[in-house]
Amino acid sequence: MADLNPYFKDGFTNTETWRVFRIMSEFVDGFEELSVISKGVSFFGSKCLAKTHPFYKFTRKTSYDLAKKDYQIITGAGLGIMEAANRGAYDAGGLSVGLNILIPEKQTPNQYINHLIEFRYFFVRKVMFAKHSHAFVVFPGGFGTLDELFEILALVQTLRIKPVPVILACKSYWQGLIGWLKDKVLSSGCIDKKDLDLFKLVDNPEEVYQAIKNFYKAGEKRKRK
Repeated sequence: MADLNPYFKDGFTNTETWRVFRIMSEFVDGFEELSVISKGVSFFGSKCLAKTHPFYKFTRKTSYDLAKKDYQIITGAGLGIMEAANRGAYDAGGLSVGLNILIPEKQTPNQYINHLIEFRYFFVRKVMFAKHSHAFVVFPGGFGTLDELFEILALVQTLRIKPVPVILACKSYWQGLIGWLKDKVLSSGCIDKKDLDLFKLVDNPEEVYQAIKNFYKAGEKRKRK
């Protein structure tokens, strides 16, 4: 008979009190391993895009350029957009970080990572992205990408993390979502108009860098006033 429950593979994870210690150990390991990051840029996007896809090439060039400017690149360690981002950083001789997740559908880390950390728990992994990222660049993707995008936007909106640039790459991919946010979510009063300024749309690698640079330049100006 097939195993219908892939979530509990050993007795350890069936004991909730002991699970707390495993969670704690993941937080400790993650914080220590990522303490080397000073200007991390996290890339989110689909794992399904081939190396020949324009979005893959866009991602790789963006990552390469940022790594050359001394940013450290962080991804979820998978294929597609994640591989492209790690590959760009690797080619540039920069720090290429992969935060791999251990799930039933095994994800093998891509070959362009030079600093790998593995997690059992999605929420611990998300904390690592949020804590160690100087900026977030979100490329086209599916449910996982949208989950990561809206989690970061919610954290910024509710002031649970410091303001950080959230950049949506490939404008045409996001236009339908942005239109829905304006026509339905904003018009229904579920968000404020200012919430639509929490992210910026771009269409090339230089715009990504400029968006990050301008965000922090504007922040410094506000501090001096």
